Amino acid sequence: MADTPRLAGYIARDAGQHPAALHPAYKTSVKRSPQAALLSFPSGPGEETGPVFGHDMLGPLDHDLIHNFAADGRSAIGPRIVVQGRVIDQSGRPVPGALLEVWQANAGGRYRHKKEGYLAPLDPDFGGCGRVITDAEGRYEFRTVQPGPYPWPNGVNDWRPAHIHFSVFGAGFAQRLITQMYFEGDPLIWRCPIVGAIADPEAVRRLIAPLDMDRSLPMDARAYSFDIVLRGRRQTLFENRMEGL
Repeated sequence: MADTPRLAGYIARDAGQHPAALHPAYKTSVKRSPQAALLSFPSGPGEETGPVFGHDMLGPLDHDLIHNFAADGRSAIGPRIVVQGRVIDQSGRPVPGALLEVWQANAGGRYRHKKEGYLAPLDPDFGGCGRVITDAEGRYEFRTVQPGPYPWPNGVNDWRPAHIHFSVFGAGFAQRLITQMYFEGDPLIWRCPIVGAIADPEAVRRLIAPLDMDRSLPMDARAYSFDIVLRGRRQTLFENRMEGL
């Protein structure tokens, strides 16, 4: 990685590895993409230090989306899964104390949002969001239900593949990442116009979590593994636009 430029100790993001800001098949990118040349600014203390998170900021069920919104004695409806993995930096070192926030649709493919337009039913016991902080080895784990795919008003018959949104705060704001995790074996991944904005198939594969039966919970939940790289040439891709330094 010696030929990769560095910014204040961070390897600069490789613009060629990220989705194109303008991808006409993804219709809203036409209006959202930059209309002028991008500007680059050096990082300062605000980007290189903090944020700092303490484990005491999390509630006891923040990592359990199956129960954190459910009424007493109830649980969310849908296939139960465990999502686990590691957050590492540009050099393969673990990132401890990183805050991961996740949000998703329910098992029927519907979000709990007042402007949601999909006719699938809401699950009254599923809120669709949670958070967890990585341990000393950069590991994280949360429980949820597998989200369903859903149609969206992009093309005549476009469907989003099942996915979970991730927001990650690493050791500094320069490591901020927003991305999506997809599920192994989903045929909708390669049909999605948003995914189609990623030119490199290998980069797409880094967003697909493989099934990990070794970590499954018998008679309870399947497991999926999703490692996140915050910077470097094998970094996890940003969601659909250029961000960060």
